[in-house]
Amino acid sequence: MTDTRAFLIVMDSVGCGGAPDAADFGDEGANTLGHIAAECAAGCAEVGRTGPLRLPNLMQLGLGQAMTLADPAAALPQFDALAPGAAGQPLRLAGRWGAATEVSRGKDTPSGHWELAGVPVPWDWSYFPDTIPAFPDDLVAEVCRLANTDGILGNCHASGVPIINAHCEEHLRTGWPICYTSADSVFQIAAHEEMFGLDRLLKLCADLAPYLHARKVGRVIARPFTGTCDSFKRSPNRRDYAIAPPSPTLLDWVQDAGRATHAVGKIGDIFSHRGIGTLHKGKSDSDLFEHLLALQTSAEPGSLTFANFVEFDSLYGHPRDVAGYARALEWFDARAGAFLAAMRPGDLAIFTADHGNDPTWRGTEHTRERVPVLCAGVGAGEIGLCAFTDVAASVARHLSVTNQGPGASFL
Repeated sequence: MTDTRAFLIVMDSVGCGGAPDAADFGDEGANTLGHIAAECAAGCAEVGRTGPLRLPNLMQLGLGQAMTLADPAAALPQFDALAPGAAGQPLRLAGRWGAATEVSRGKDTPSGHWELAGVPVPWDWSYFPDTIPAFPDDLVAEVCRLANTDGILGNCHASGVPIINAHCEEHLRTGWPICYTSADSVFQIAAHEEMFGLDRLLKLCADLAPYLHARKVGRVIARPFTGTCDSFKRSPNRRDYAIAPPSPTLLDWVQDAGRATHAVGKIGDIFSHRGIGTLHKGKSDSDLFEHLLALQTSAEPGSLTFANFVEFDSLYGHPRDVAGYARALEWFDARAGAFLAAMRPGDLAIFTADHGNDPTWRGTEHTRERVPVLCAGVGAGEIGLCAFTDVAASVARHLSVTNQGPGASFL
């Protein structure tokens, strides 16, 4: 068994601008990292933090260079990101860096993760129109049949917190589920954990998922919440029921080679639990990072650990909270420093993202962007522009398993 191990770490929605087809998605000019850094430099992200964006560990891996490569036309601000103990000195790069471009026709979680795992989406996703109502009558009837209710609430494009605010009281009075969608290929159902029942909500979403997957709707998402209508909280018991990838992914390639695979966070849901050996869940990104650090000690030789940190996207990107996003980035960078310090000889760590979610952008949806690719454990230098699928090919090469996808290794 090889002594090499791989850690593929997805910072959900941490894009860096410059996607060549961004205009096709209405996102020309979006740049999640660049615009957050600009807001911090301008003193406009001072809630719970202050000053320029500080990401010394990711910058040492080449984050600044990756951002410039992804979006050379962007006027990027100076990061306050010198390595600890190196004040006033040029940053010494310690990683390999590049920027990846997606080809799948979507800017959603499954598209990005599947393509990073070697499988671009071969079909066009189905989307619901931005109308009221948004859902066809037969879908509404199926939800009502499965939920045993006389109707649904919502039936429109919406963001999670506002639509729960709008329909919470009626939901508690009638028991009807709150159903909504977004610019992604997704059907979301919010319901109160105690009044409606968490198990009932999860079963409703699981039973509905095959009906929508057959129509190429990518995900059915259970969005439970707790508390009263004037002080409700979205529960960490969210569950995604995603359509299965159309062909074997990096997780399958590694598992089929007889190696261990570990999924941290919602990776299991994204890949329909295919190719997953051990699942490590938590109620927060802080919990998930503890799992990631523990796996540095416990992960087997030859293994793959695939992690997703979702709170950049869910807590700060969609609500358009720039300061919150900056705080999350700085927290993550500090934890990444601990992770990097504990790496073993033979370990590869790749920090990347699945799409953008620019908190300065119009609306509340994901943004089409390139993503940074930052590699630790394999020397220093430029990777250049690459494909999402090149990430899977590179992990496969590092672990000496067969690359079954279209990507080419940059290692």
